[in-house]
Amino acid sequence: MRRDEIADGLAEVDERITAACHAVGRDRGEVTLIAVTKTRPADDVRILAELGVRDVGENRDQEAAPKARELAGLPLTWHFVGQLQTNKVRSVVGYADVIHSVDRLRLVEAISKEAVRQGREITCLLQVALDDDPGRGGARPSDLLALADEVALADGVRLGGVMAVAPLDEEPAKAFARLRDLAVALQEQHPRATMVSAGMSADLAEAIAYGATHVRVGTALLGRRKPFVR
Repeated sequence: MRRDEIADGLAEVDERITAACHAVGRDRGEVTLIAVTKTRPADDVRILAELGVRDVGENRDQEAAPKARELAGLPLTWHFVGQLQTNKVRSVVGYADVIHSVDRLRLVEAISKEAVRQGREITCLLQVALDDDPGRGGARPSDLLALADEVALADGVRLGGVMAVAPLDEEPAKAFARLRDLAVALQEQHPRATMVSAGMSADLAEAIAYGATHVRVGTALLGRRKPFVR
């Protein structure tokens, strides 16, 4: 029964992504679905993998680390999408292929040092604050290009692009339009940094309209989340 629920959710989300791409003349293949599986058991991730999902997102290291270890044999790309404190970097670098929440130089330095120590290369997305809420994380737009230069120079990491969360009190389209402009400016300076991580269950169509290459979807895919219990 759970497999059927997840399959139905995946089909609906894929239809929404396809329709959003069609509406703005984009190819469906330009947008990657990241299944956000926080608070969900490893069995859900296993079902997603069986259904062809290859990109999985988590935002709490204490939940993600054991889940990634349990599922290490699956062909998955792990995305860390939550705010990251430097004391969690060692653990996160051990399993995450992409970190979406890089927003300060100290974090860049910590990820670089640990990636080199572990012999890994981590793709870093620069999280941009599209509002004034410090609790949601993100670098100021005016600091983006300077931070990008630091990532580009660091060992063990690769500058992938940008990430943002739409503000709660603004139309998503307006926010994602600003993110698109920032992404274009970044690509002018760093042409290979083409990833734009934006859009979740409620606003993925708006994000795709403004250039998102990766959408982070949890609720629409797997249902409403349950509280995480350690």
